[in-house]
Amino acid sequence: MCGVTNPEKFEYKNGFEIDKEVKIKKPKIIIKKQKRILELWDGDILYGSYPVGLGWNPIGDKKKEGDGRTPEGEYYICIRNSKSKFYLSLGISYPNKEDGMEALNAGLIDQKTYEKIADAVNRKITPPWNTPLGGEIMIHGHGSHSDWTAGCVAVDNDIMDILWDNCPTGTPVIIEP
Repeated sequence: MCGVTNPEKFEYKNGFEIDKEVKIKKPKIIIKKQKRILELWDGDILYGSYPVGLGWNPIGDKKKEGDGRTPEGEYYICIRNSKSKFYLSLGISYPNKEDGMEALNAGLIDQKTYEKIADAVNRKITPPWNTPLGGEIMIHGHGSHSDWTAGCVAVDNDIMDILWDNCPTGTPVIIEP
């Protein structure tokens, strides 16, 4: 067990160690799309690294509803759903201001829609999800086995339990290419 003093408090899944008793004080999530990994941080300490499934069209940044891409950028957990059809889910604050400005400049949304997005982000609440940019991007359960979502980040249910127990609304989420 490589120096683990309490092996009963750990599980191993696909080579990843899972501490079932974790309580993270300063959570942050970093998703590395190219590596298909979600990292859970406690401040500047890496707690764990877990496999993920992404949108069915994973290369590149999300631009619009229905493109099958997972967004890239800096977000936060904006909502928690205990009644998700994908076990549990944590909503990501997509679109952010940068996504909105890019869409405004491309003529995909109007100024009023951009202002609603910016206001929601400034207030750290859920941004509008009913725009041409799409929305309702979640971190959810039901498996990391492949890139099968419509743009969400999927993890195995036991990992979702850890995220659910340790990541309240406001938790930073960074999604890297």
